[in-house]
Amino acid sequence: MDFLFNPKVEKLNRTKIKEIQIKRLKETVKHTFENVPFYKKKFKELKIKPENIKTLGDIQKLPFTTKNDLKDNAPFGFLATSLDKCIELHASSGTTGTPVTVCYTPNDLEVWSEVVARCLSMSGLTKKDVFQNPIPYGTFTGAFGFHYGAHKVAALVVPSGMGQSERQIKLMQYYGTTFISSVASYAMRLSQVALDMGIDLKKLKVRNGLFGAEMFSSGLKKRLSDMWNLDVHDVYGLTEMCGPGVSADCDQHDGLHLWEDHFLVECLDPQTLEPMDIEEEGELVITTLTKEGMPLLRYRTRDIGKLYDEKVCECGRTHIKHTPIKGRSDDMIIIRGTNIYPGQIESVLLKNKDLGGNWRMILKTVDKIDMLTVEVESKTPLSQVELMDLEEELKSEIKSVIVFTPKVIVVPPNSIHQEGLKAKRVVDERKKV
Repeated sequence: MDFLFNPKVEKLNRTKIKEIQIKRLKETVKHTFENVPFYKKKFKELKIKPENIKTLGDIQKLPFTTKNDLKDNAPFGFLATSLDKCIELHASSGTTGTPVTVCYTPNDLEVWSEVVARCLSMSGLTKKDVFQNPIPYGTFTGAFGFHYGAHKVAALVVPSGMGQSERQIKLMQYYGTTFISSVASYAMRLSQVALDMGIDLKKLKVRNGLFGAEMFSSGLKKRLSDMWNLDVHDVYGLTEMCGPGVSADCDQHDGLHLWEDHFLVECLDPQTLEPMDIEEEGELVITTLTKEGMPLLRYRTRDIGKLYDEKVCECGRTHIKHTPIKGRSDDMIIIRGTNIYPGQIESVLLKNKDLGGNWRMILKTVDKIDMLTVEVESKTPLSQVELMDLEEELKSEIKSVIVFTPKVIVVPPNSIHQEGLKAKRVVDERKKV
């Protein structure tokens, strides 16, 4: 059962939400124009001024912001306030180059705590829960976002950090953990560790979980739910907005509520950047409405999803919903002229009860032809005959989704090495050939 952390705001009528949004949009536009050189230059190029923004529809007049813009002005070029007014910073992992740094004022941290508290409450967290947070505490936003939000809810926080997986399971037993947050792939990793330890996850007290930080397929949700006997909730966020807390799904599990009093979302065609109709797939573009330290206008998330009709959900919340993220526009892979998202492969793998949760796609060019190999761990050791049968079965099932036949290799449990917080699903070696 989910709970409303801030019923007055979460059940605002649509008219009031729009009034709040246009008021805060005007304030944000003025704030960025006056304090961020990048936006001042963009406004001049587009021949617009803050006073030209009078309606929510006028957002289409504003410039876009991309991750490359942030990197080009790193680390503090997008600050809209002096550095001495900021009390904390966080950053993206920087695995693709320069990390994106975001600075928070005291009010920014208060807003972040509030939106995460709403997401956690929507997932069932209460002050009676023991909340374990197996996410690395550091510049990555995840751990601190969940930590601050759980404090707002007044749950008991176990700041276990990521790693030492056997210890994580033992802490759950020792403290009677009832609620966990995590990156979805790490929760699957913990499932395998518990299995290796001979521990039945269903006998633990963990009954709720909020997972995010990477693409989260319906197959993975079901697998986590079945293995842990867990009510699985999806949370969406990104470093550039605040971290986790932009949106989450309620007990209806039919889309994620996005907190419109703090974020203004658009769904655009990723090529033309024209608005998509409701329930048409496109790229989510988000404008912050309350950030002081580093407000962003029309940030291109590269995340692909759909927006739902603006109607009251059965849970009572009125904030707009979007579908779970299908993937990132820059994560789409073209193999032999076919567009493939990693989630399509995952949807096949996670339906199979003999497979674990860790897998990866390896791309190579052989004789000028792109070749795809899918490596996936088995849940338990298998005989050679079982492996061969399983590989043939998976080849056929994956082909039905992506048109051509990949090579499939089923490997023993825990044999695919994982570095860092997020699972690396794609290893593209084509450029090395």
